[in-house]
Amino acid sequence: MSFSQDNLFEILSWLPSKGDACLFVQPDTVQGYNEEIELCSLSDEKQFSGVSNDVLGFLSKWTRVLDSCNGLILCRTTYKNPVELFICNPSTQSWLSIPVPEYLQHNPNVNLKMKLECGNEILDSDDYKVTNFEDPIDWESSSYYICNVFHPRGGAWKTMEKPFFVGPRRMKFDMPVHYNESLHFISDCSTYFVKNNPYFRPYVMSYNLENGNSSMLRVPKEARRGSHDLSCDMSIFKWSNLSSSVPQSICLVRLKKFVFTIWVLKDYELSSWSKIMKVRVRALGLKEKDPKVTAFTVMNGDILIFEVGNKVYSYGLNGKNYKRLEEVGKHKCNSKVCFIPYSNTLRPCGTGATTILSKPYCVILLQS
Repeated sequence: MSFSQDNLFEILSWLPSKGDACLFVQPDTVQGYNEEIELCSLSDEKQFSGVSNDVLGFLSKWTRVLDSCNGLILCRTTYKNPVELFICNPSTQSWLSIPVPEYLQHNPNVNLKMKLECGNEILDSDDYKVTNFEDPIDWESSSYYICNVFHPRGGAWKTMEKPFFVGPRRMKFDMPVHYNESLHFISDCSTYFVKNNPYFRPYVMSYNLENGNSSMLRVPKEARRGSHDLSCDMSIFKWSNLSSSVPQSICLVRLKKFVFTIWVLKDYELSSWSKIMKVRVRALGLKEKDPKVTAFTVMNGDILIFEVGNKVYSYGLNGKNYKRLEEVGKHKCNSKVCFIPYSNTLRPCGTGATTILSKPYCVILLQS
């Protein structure tokens, strides 16, 4: 029995959420030409990858994946000046160009700080938005980032009235968490303030997408202790469990001296956290004699993903996969990598989208 695309859209719109089944692996920073982009699938989901080698080949030809949400990915070109932005569905091999913010047209090498968000309605081709934080123009305004939002129904970028105040620390804009109607970002851990400075320790800042208000969320005292150690790396991620009624929240993962420590936010207003796990990397059951973790993320709110050497591992933090270690795959990148979780769906890219092969220079890229 065969189904039309409309039938498939309707069927998938009634299916429960499965969460992300795969993750893109790419260099941590823009490499320019031939930036290898690979795809790894969770062991239970290998049949759901849905991305052809042609699409991966296209993405690897001077393209960088910035973010992913509900089957769509946000990408930028790395070989063209001015830079181009586009929304892509790797499973359907479709894409749609979106306008480039004016400041980016004149500064193609800037490090983009963009977030893609999609609604729950899979049939609505315009049910997504892109949020971008623009770098401060000078040192005096270095703690304020202009927020621009693009929605396909409007067709243009709109600037929020209030900028995002992040404080004097540098923020990790590549790992935002959308929670409580706000985007959350954690600061770095570097030591460049005296102890009596209120920003001496790392912190989390939030930006409310409705009213533009900025606010601080303290990290746990234990996480702040010793955070200036050169081996310390902290990031925040979405926390939830698709298979249970556990409400969504934020989890904080700290890697310090080969030890993972994980907290979950329990009380938003009081900045109250609960530690759920502390484990040495060597105790995870890895085959490597001297495992060094160089990148990590959390998928689906309860699966820790990390890299050792060129191998990618998963480790369950909750539910049926609790404390289960599995090798997800290997990659060929010769530099530090970053992960972009991905779930294949038939979600359309928006009005006017076309297939990748219908673009003349895409054909050239795939054939070169």
